[in-house]
Amino acid sequence: MTTATDSKTMMRLQKYMAHCGVASRRSAEGMILDGRVKVNGEVVRELGTSISPESDRVEVDGTLIQTAADHVYMMLNKPTGYITSVKDNFGRPTALDLVRIDRRVYPVGRLDYDSEGLILLTDDGALTHLLTHPSHEFEKRYYVETDRLLTDTELAKLRDGVDIGDYVTQPAFVERQKGKGLIVGIREGKNRQIRRMVEALSANVKRLRRLSIGPLELGDLKSGAWRHLTPEEVAALKALQ
Repeated sequence: MTTATDSKTMMRLQKYMAHCGVASRRSAEGMILDGRVKVNGEVVRELGTSISPESDRVEVDGTLIQTAADHVYMMLNKPTGYITSVKDNFGRPTALDLVRIDRRVYPVGRLDYDSEGLILLTDDGALTHLLTHPSHEFEKRYYVETDRLLTDTELAKLRDGVDIGDYVTQPAFVERQKGKGLIVGIREGKNRQIRRMVEALSANVKRLRRLSIGPLELGDLKSGAWRHLTPEEVAALKALQ
């Protein structure tokens, strides 16, 4: 196997693949061992292989991979009435319908059709894996408005963890807001989890808006609008691992 030697910047092959968003480093190692990776046209099966990102040509399953600098990272303030999928079999509008960009990006995680707020969109597979894998727990915060005023005792139950039918939730951050509003922070991603937590108290969610994903905050981004992440925001998300 031949790699360039005229560059001062050398990187382990699996690390380079992770930086390019192909997969997590561990998954990249499996791809190498399976013979799916070529460097300069030659199949590489050695995990200790180092390459030059500037000079070497790396292919996975016959496709040339790009460096992380070419990835796109965006935040969207999703309104209600949109699903967080690339397409919908029932013809409902998707979050991607709100984004006008000449790149194929994907939502990281999900946000209910009836919910609104922060969604991360990217083509970085490694970051997507980091943010969605169950072993990487970090807090997501939501503004939640219920159909009735919850008592202090009920809020304590949310903080301690509640039985939502097939699962007992982990302790949540809960802070009372004006009227029937709450700020709720959770570190899990069960389907419709916050709605089910409130329903376990014999109440219902009237409005649910995601405010943050780890260090990434929605801020004053208008409903339906999107923007690119700053380099600092991207670095903060990658530092979650």
